[in-house]
Amino acid sequence: MPTKETVRIAAIGDLHYSRTTSPGTLQTLFAQITEAADVLVLCGDLTDYGLADEARAFVKEFTATVKIPSVAVLGNHDFESGQQDEIRRIVTDAGIIVLDGDTTEVLGIGFAGVKGFAGGFGRRALGPWGEDIIKKFVHEAVDEALKLESALARLRTDRLIAVLHYSPIQSTVEGEPPEIYPFLGCSRLEDPLTRFPVSAVFHGHAHHGRPEGRTRNNVPVFNVSISLMRETFPERPFRLIELGATAPLLATERRTGSDRRAVEVHG
Repeated sequence: MPTKETVRIAAIGDLHYSRTTSPGTLQTLFAQITEAADVLVLCGDLTDYGLADEARAFVKEFTATVKIPSVAVLGNHDFESGQQDEIRRIVTDAGIIVLDGDTTEVLGIGFAGVKGFAGGFGRRALGPWGEDIIKKFVHEAVDEALKLESALARLRTDRLIAVLHYSPIQSTVEGEPPEIYPFLGCSRLEDPLTRFPVSAVFHGHAHHGRPEGRTRNNVPVFNVSISLMRETFPERPFRLIELGATAPLLATERRTGSDRRAVEVHG
């Protein structure tokens, strides 16, 4: 696939397509995205109850409108009914690249994606101590982080994007009840993001969190849950960034000369 110096990336998550979703509900959104962006990122929870029939209805609406390359990860709702493998096949057959510890390159940008998992943040993160079920819970988060690290290590592009469902940092889940922070993401997912030159990170899952934050090494992290996007960008409920050829900077951090912007955030 050809490389572009500046690529417009749209991102959205938590569409929760269900049997009761009216056909055509997402057409306006998808049309806006197709017009505005070069690439679409879907951050999980494509379906509501994790049913193959929901996925079929989703891709029918998706393929009718979206005409740009699309990259996705699954979310926890997509696993609800044990049909995640069938959902992945249906979505893949529709032309969407589904990542699960995998990578892909689109227009010169490398994408690495995993669902991620829960566990909490910082010193309050759950540790592998006590009952076996607690250890299994923690090991699931560790395994997802290792998958992300392995995927990032395989990419050879100058520009890297990480795609998640669960959040890797606490700041983008703030706004949710603090009691559920441990179920919205995990700091273990942040560790791989500090070891590679990641340009930006997208995630969903925290419907009422904050739209953006930073990793401890200053990588921009965007929460693109559609509920939050509707509140933040009511006229255009998705995140749109322009990724240029140099190190990432938010649009508010304007520079001149050779230190020009590489990530421009459109609000």
